[in-house]
Amino acid sequence: MSLLSNPSTLSQLLETAHFAALAHGQQRRKSPSQPAYIQHPLHVASLLAAPESSLHPHPPVEILQAAILHDTVEDTDVTEEDLRRVFGPVVTRIVLECSDDKALSKEARKQAQIDSAPHKSDEAKHVKLADKLSNLRDLMSSEGRPSGWSVKRIQEYFVWSKRVTDSCIHVNPGIGAQLDEIYRQGTFEVEGKTYKCHPDYQ
Repeated sequence: MSLLSNPSTLSQLLETAHFAALAHGQQRRKSPSQPAYIQHPLHVASLLAAPESSLHPHPPVEILQAAILHDTVEDTDVTEEDLRRVFGPVVTRIVLECSDDKALSKEARKQAQIDSAPHKSDEAKHVKLADKLSNLRDLMSSEGRPSGWSVKRIQEYFVWSKRVTDSCIHVNPGIGAQLDEIYRQGTFEVEGKTYKCHPDYQ
């Protein structure tokens, strides 16, 4: 049964998208056109539901909801209690697994993602993989990447992302294959010059 053929599931997803859109309402992405932030979590969910994902054609609704909500606790005023009240314990647990501890420094948060990735639930690993795939695709495009990022910073993000996703790709070989192609062959352009996304991976 497809998501669209199940009115209850469709209603859940639309309600989740509306909740996330309100939570992220004033936030913009850092790329040159500064699109509404909500496009990112919606893209993460769409990647998990897409034919290339190993969850297709029956992605669990809780994983899609968590994907849509994955940045709410970390980056908005939404609390764990808010999520638990509206979406229940399963979705809340997945979102919390995907949320950085903002009390840590930026470098500590990045290391924590590497260290914690192998120990996350499979549901959280699905969201983490799609989140990274969405961000990496943005970085490959001058329209999608944050303004002012140097070549070094872009490549460091790809190298770091691979360290995070290496311990997750087994749960979703479809998304894992897309990530591996980017790490192996992906390129991006800066000021007319082309660079490898991951400079050391063959």
